[in-house]
Amino acid sequence: MVTERKPTVIITGASSGVGLYAAKALANKGWHVIMACRDLRKAGEAAQAVGIPQGTYSLMQIDLGDLESVRRFAREFQASGRSLDAMVCNAAIYMPLLKEPLRSPEGYELTVTTNHLGHFLLCNLLLEDMKKSYYPDKRLVILGTVTHNPDEPGGKVYPRPDLGNFEGFAAGFKPPISMINGKKFEPVKAYKDSKVCNVLTMRELHRRFHESTGITFTSLYPGCVADTPLFRNHYPLFQKLFPLFQKYITKGYVSQDLAGERVASVVADPEFRQSGAYWSWGNRNSKQRQAFVQRVSSQARDDEKAVRMWELSAKLVGIADETVTAGTSAGVSV
Repeated sequence: MVTERKPTVIITGASSGVGLYAAKALANKGWHVIMACRDLRKAGEAAQAVGIPQGTYSLMQIDLGDLESVRRFAREFQASGRSLDAMVCNAAIYMPLLKEPLRSPEGYELTVTTNHLGHFLLCNLLLEDMKKSYYPDKRLVILGTVTHNPDEPGGKVYPRPDLGNFEGFAAGFKPPISMINGKKFEPVKAYKDSKVCNVLTMRELHRRFHESTGITFTSLYPGCVADTPLFRNHYPLFQKLFPLFQKYITKGYVSQDLAGERVASVVADPEFRQSGAYWSWGNRNSKQRQAFVQRVSSQARDDEKAVRMWELSAKLVGIADETVTAGTSAGVSV
């Protein structure tokens, strides 16, 4: 008797928060989860703490803020011989209290490197592996946030994202430049800018590769997960009051568990096969609330911006744009 192979999904940042609970939900759906994390001990303890069954997950080290670490991860995954059937780009950092920018080993501003450039490189390095998978419903999912969109109530809070004409990208982030638009460092804006780039990446992946690969490329906003460890670098009082505000004032609070289930649905459920879509449930903690395709911000739906973001990001991470445009990893220096 032949046992059917479990599909494999990579989830970045799966040691806590939405990524951890998405790993649990997908393991419960019959997937094998590669928990791609900076701290493997923490990831293993977290998996046990939330009851992810032994044998349904593997731990692999990656630091999205270090592009060489991303390349090493890709090499190690490819050497494992596993098929890659889905990927969730979830890892993110948010450091609103910084006064001066932190930088990656490459010299790039760390928030944009971790949230955008690291994932951009990872997607391109492993795209050919996903393409080769025999799984009939391959999906690549990038986590979004309401704060990318000033047209939504949750995105109206200043500072608002502004990519400009990617002046910072074009200058290679050479000090003192740290922001995508080349202007003064602002840590909250750096996070929001990176999340606009996430949506642009999803849309450009869809435009370039959906028809030729059959991969479904999507993003989602799973709701306001107000007590996620994403906020661990904020003021302690904010960490205490923000969940209460979302639970009892806006009624927008969504638990990490429910958010993880929503991510797992976008990865695995048949109703989420629309490539290029940005899924949302609105800001309500309801298992019955139906998902819908939400319009993204004006910047995130700007096709010219998407192309410029892609070309400059490819240059920053050391990938020849003609290579990734062709949809193959051949010739990529890893």
